[in-house]
Amino acid sequence: MYVILNIFSRYVVGRMVAEQETAELAEQLIADTAAKECIEPGALTLHADRGSSMRSKPVATLLNDLGIAKSHSRPYVSDDNPYSEAQFKTMKYQPGFLARFGSLADARAHCAMFFTWYNQQHRHDDARECPHGPCR
Repeated sequence: MYVILNIFSRYVVGRMVAEQETAELAEQLIADTAAKECIEPGALTLHADRGSSMRSKPVATLLNDLGIAKSHSRPYVSDDNPYSEAQFKTMKYQPGFLARFGSLADARAHCAMFFTWYNQQHRHDDARECPHGPCR
């Protein structure tokens, strides 16, 4: 699962559930989300884990082309992104979360319902308003 959070609003602005993690999928999600959110060059820093797809040349090139700065979690620090960790904990402890899904389609359907709830009904206690207006 790939998730892009807006740390100002705590809303999930981009997401994807895939069978495997690849640089190409990460690149696609980042490009699609940047276009959907109308990200201006120089206006965004993307903080990511140190996974191979997020450190790949295609993703680095894309971020450079889009004018998006990048930062990565510290090596061997699994909880270096508290916003992302909090979102994943909310997901895992949500009633109805399954230990295993029957298929990729089942996982995608569950995530679609979860992220709709997360963005529209879940209370983001310490979220600030996004300086660019309401997030989509």
